[in-house]
Amino acid sequence: MSTNEKTDRNGDTSQALPKIEVYNTLSKRKEEFVTVQPGHVGMYLCGPTVYKPSHIGHMVGPVIFDTVKRYLEYSGWKVTWVVNITDVDDKLIAESALRGTTMAKLAEEMTADYLANLAALGVRSIDKMPKATEHIDNIIGFVQGLVEKGFAYASEGDVYFDVTKDSDYGRLSNRSVESMQGEGGSTVDRKRSAADFALWKKAKQGEPMWESPWGPGRPGWHIECSAMSRAILGEQFDIHGGGLDLVFPHHENEIAQSESLHGCCMARYWMHNGLMQAAGTTGKVGGRSAAQSLPEATLDAQAQAATKISKSTGAEPFKKLLERHRPETVRVLVLSTHYRSPIHFGEEPLGESARAMEAFERLFSRYERLSGKSFYVLTAKNRRDGDAAANLAGNEAELLRVKFLAAMDDDFNTAVGIATLFDFVRLVNKYIDQHGLEKKSSADVLSQLSEMMLVLRELTDTLGLFLTEPIATRIGADEKTVSKLMELVIEIRSRSRAAKDFATADLVRTKLAEAGIVVEDRADGTLWSRKKEAT
Repeated sequence: MSTNEKTDRNGDTSQALPKIEVYNTLSKRKEEFVTVQPGHVGMYLCGPTVYKPSHIGHMVGPVIFDTVKRYLEYSGWKVTWVVNITDVDDKLIAESALRGTTMAKLAEEMTADYLANLAALGVRSIDKMPKATEHIDNIIGFVQGLVEKGFAYASEGDVYFDVTKDSDYGRLSNRSVESMQGEGGSTVDRKRSAADFALWKKAKQGEPMWESPWGPGRPGWHIECSAMSRAILGEQFDIHGGGLDLVFPHHENEIAQSESLHGCCMARYWMHNGLMQAAGTTGKVGGRSAAQSLPEATLDAQAQAATKISKSTGAEPFKKLLERHRPETVRVLVLSTHYRSPIHFGEEPLGESARAMEAFERLFSRYERLSGKSFYVLTAKNRRDGDAAANLAGNEAELLRVKFLAAMDDDFNTAVGIATLFDFVRLVNKYIDQHGLEKKSSADVLSQLSEMMLVLRELTDTLGLFLTEPIATRIGADEKTVSKLMELVIEIRSRSRAAKDFATADLVRTKLAEAGIVVEDRADGTLWSRKKEAT
């Protein structure tokens, strides 16, 4: 039986899962996705060190891997997704001392900030969020195992991993031990080799500490993830993700620790996302020129060329960004680029993303006007269940759905997926225009329209888009009154134009513009909308 087959609760094979290919940083090529346990996926993403408010750079990985989980579950897998919180670290200790607070209190405050920002972006599918301080016993046991097997050694209260004992060390980042020697840092005198890295750090005066076989101290950064992923997902799991800046040393050291102790590969697929960079746009979001493929440059080359947006480079707290931009604007921007490529970030790309989203909002408004149904309350199927979309006009919508799935099956290419969604919007608008639905309705034609919108709902769900109606567009009693008044104003303007009273028609349009109302004259009638806030 293939390990890539779906199993039911009793373990019986029921349905073949779709073929998905994933780029593996370890092998430097795309591989067919085959899981350790049939029908199940264990996925681990390195989370933040919570010492300052989260910024845009912290949001990229969660948005990407939230989308990966959504798509895998839509395709039939059951996914357990783990994102860790590093709540003990040199940066945390230094920042808490600077603020005159405790490390624990600072970590709690910054973790709450991080979680609030994830929720705003629609990242709500994380299953486990372990904290390093909750796994100290697991970490100590992990280090003891490495010492007993001869892969680690104690030195003056510290414990180091001996990289010379790992013959494969450096294969993730394509580095040799010799090239990683460096100066060895301030603890070089305690190490056998300058490239050896700390598993356990001897306590310093005034720092948080825990008792251990080597004396009071605290864990090193790399060992935390190895211990937490094993505790929750096991010795071997399917996907380990993170930014490409973590390839070395963090993920390289995780592999060394875990595989030396367990004698098996840690993760089958290592997925690394490109970094958020301050730069101009590379193509219109949602347009046919949107970035749809990954440059052939290696991740290591990208990492060397990248200027990562981080707190140290002046990135503002993410909450400040959300004061100017809707969270969905940010999510669309992130997903409009293939996850392995750099994401160009700034006010101009965000503005482009916001303007691109207006195409969806206009269609949603149009659909509600014609059908009386809100797009946001449509319930589409949440499982793939075959590649054919039934009962779609001219099969064009089905072809776009197939194109979308093919892009996502090819290493989760959300760039092509987003572009295909815009093609879908154009197709639906064309269908409405061709059948004159703005002037007359037909039960059969409206049924076909609803089928198409259900497919659009299905596909946007897999990307985590348009899950909640924006507050500004929700219609309450006052809004309904405004809508009725606007219908009257539009009718007055239309009659003025028909009577060639253009002065009155122009005056109405001007006054509406001053009130923040945009009027759009179309062949099938006049539409109005509120002017978007400048972004």
